Amino acid sequence: MNHAVIVDAIRSPTARSKPGSAFTELHPAELLSQVLAGIVERNGLDPGIVDDVITGCVSQAGEQSATPGRVAWLAAGFPEHVPATTIDRKCGSSQQAIHFAAQGVMAGVYEVVIACGVESMSRVPMGSARIGKDPYGPAFNERYAPGLVPQGISADLVGARWGLTREELDRYSVQSHARAHATREAGGFRREILPIRTPTGLVEHDETIRPGTSVERLSELQPVFRTDAMAARFPEVSWCTTAGNSSQISDGAAALLITSERKASELGLRPRARFVAFDACGDSPLLMLTAPIPSTRRVLARCGMRLEQIEHYEVNEAFAQVPLAWRKTFDADPERLNPRGGAIALGHPLGASGARLMTTMLHCMEDAGTRFGLQTMCEAGGMANATIVERL
Repeated sequence: MNHAVIVDAIRSPTARSKPGSAFTELHPAELLSQVLAGIVERNGLDPGIVDDVITGCVSQAGEQSATPGRVAWLAAGFPEHVPATTIDRKCGSSQQAIHFAAQGVMAGVYEVVIACGVESMSRVPMGSARIGKDPYGPAFNERYAPGLVPQGISADLVGARWGLTREELDRYSVQSHARAHATREAGGFRREILPIRTPTGLVEHDETIRPGTSVERLSELQPVFRTDAMAARFPEVSWCTTAGNSSQISDGAAALLITSERKASELGLRPRARFVAFDACGDSPLLMLTAPIPSTRRVLARCGMRLEQIEHYEVNEAFAQVPLAWRKTFDADPERLNPRGGAIALGHPLGASGARLMTTMLHCMEDAGTRFGLQTMCEAGGMANATIVERL
């Protein structure tokens, strides 16, 4: 069997998606280009031996419309014969890029591949590709409309289903910021972050972490998705989702160098983790955010493992309800769940998030000396990816 291994994983800092933030003056292809150049250069890799560049990107419109991985690769000055493709599995796009890269190695069609992701939500706003358009069509609408709701309302529905209170959500969000801040202060992000050059200077740190966040301050924020119509439709919902207990709209990029075990040895590169199991599945498009639960069950079954055998859980914090419902379902150890904070503190640049989470998980596992890690992400439309890796 061709074992697929992670040789390296890096990311940009995460920037807030608002005027005047770190990456608002930086084209998304330039952002990704620097990350691709960084992972090639720090591994002394001949870029001409890369078989493919598989890129996660959700809003493939405007400045992200021209196969961003291909543009970024060429912008870095790398060989023209290396191809690239773009993956859209919503929030899990670059996690799916990782899956396809590793699976290609395991199938014997790749030896060296880069899986990456990028999203500039300040320059290509979420949903901009569908403004004024119906992406569903009559058959889908006949089956589901008018039942579907925006993701934020799905978060409140999940909260009601799992009995999560506003205080639980806010307390979890404070913890996310506190863990991310503690990690940054201890230098825990230093190895994984590549400083990014921008027209206004060098960006070296995440600008999304708010160390002063408190439950008291978050409790002052108003729910953002409640309307009279939705309140009448879902009387069981307490409407707890706020900007404070949701992921931050952000800009960022991340990349992983994935090779066969044999090729890594041939190149003198040290494998840092191997892939154990993969899963992708769907669940209710109304609840939308619950698929990480069945996907976790499925990925564990694929490799015959129990959750207790895994020491690190990375569950994307699209909304605080997602990791909390997941944790409650599996009675999972809260200390193992997102130990360096998640998207509430570190941002959620959609297409980059899967690779960002894997990058953070790998470095945390190395620092903590843990063996197995599991990553899962909810995705629009009621889907999820799950991945189990073993640190080497």
